[in-house]
Amino acid sequence: MGVMNKNVPKYVISFILAGVLVYFAFRSVDWTAFWGGLAETRWVWIILFIIFSVLALFLREERWRAIIEPNDPQVKRLDVWDATNVGNVVNVVLPGAGEFVRCGYVSRRGGISYDKAFGTIVLERICDMVAILILFVLALTTGWSKFGSFFMEQIWRPAASGMSFSAWWLIAGAVVIIGGGIWAVFRYRDSNKVFGKIASWFAGLGAGFASIAHMKRKWLFVLYTVGIWTMYVLMSWAGFKALPMLDSLTFTDALFISAVGNIASVIPVPGGIGAYHYLIALTLQNLYGASWDNGILYATLCHETHAILIIVLGIASYVRITLAKRR
Repeated sequence: MGVMNKNVPKYVISFILAGVLVYFAFRSVDWTAFWGGLAETRWVWIILFIIFSVLALFLREERWRAIIEPNDPQVKRLDVWDATNVGNVVNVVLPGAGEFVRCGYVSRRGGISYDKAFGTIVLERICDMVAILILFVLALTTGWSKFGSFFMEQIWRPAASGMSFSAWWLIAGAVVIIGGGIWAVFRYRDSNKVFGKIASWFAGLGAGFASIAHMKRKWLFVLYTVGIWTMYVLMSWAGFKALPMLDSLTFTDALFISAVGNIASVIPVPGGIGAYHYLIALTLQNLYGASWDNGILYATLCHETHAILIIVLGIASYVRITLAKRR
């Protein structure tokens, strides 16, 4: 209860930020045009979008199970699937909290500690960040004539100009402080009870992170990761094909849009709502000349379809877990 109370301000700020982004995303929408575009939607492609989404979720479960197996050889596919689905639902409401929930579900069996389970999730997140960077590189490499000027003028130069000399000093200072803190924890872990607990947590985290080194088939981890992000790109592409006004966009365009859309997951708002809609509509308008209404329609179709799927699967998994407990 104490931990939840401490997190209340963070979640309140998260919901406020989501509300602000939703307001800016939808404030200038022509709803007549929006509903007209929705009426033209090719729903067969939305069904394909859902299929790609389910495959992405399944591959995520398989990748996480493969990382857990070295620490818990008896881990079951269904348990990991349910933990992942319930965690995803929690993330829709409380961003980031779902990762702790799914760690709790898989660790309660006793095959893997909570700290090690969390370490495997940290490993997953780092790999996903690398995957987003690779998507950007692939999109820029294959379509520089289209994406180059947008990337330089809208992303690179504003970011570079915003990083003043003093900002770099702040970053360097933060690195020194964090590094010094980690050194102090391990230097005095035997003489300080608090430092000892933190060091134990770091050790468990590191063991979970290093579990990839003990995987029997390491190539599976790479294969699952490639499969996950291929599904994400196919989801973006299916979204294009579902809307007549955007169906001329290509698979290369889907690479870029998928990377931009996943940036929204970094913004701490419930389920990426508002952030995803705003970033996608802004990119489609500035890069492809799409109207804001069409950009919002595309973002809404993709985001809400995926969100509904996550909620349905999450509820189903929660019901199964609850019934299993009663037996």
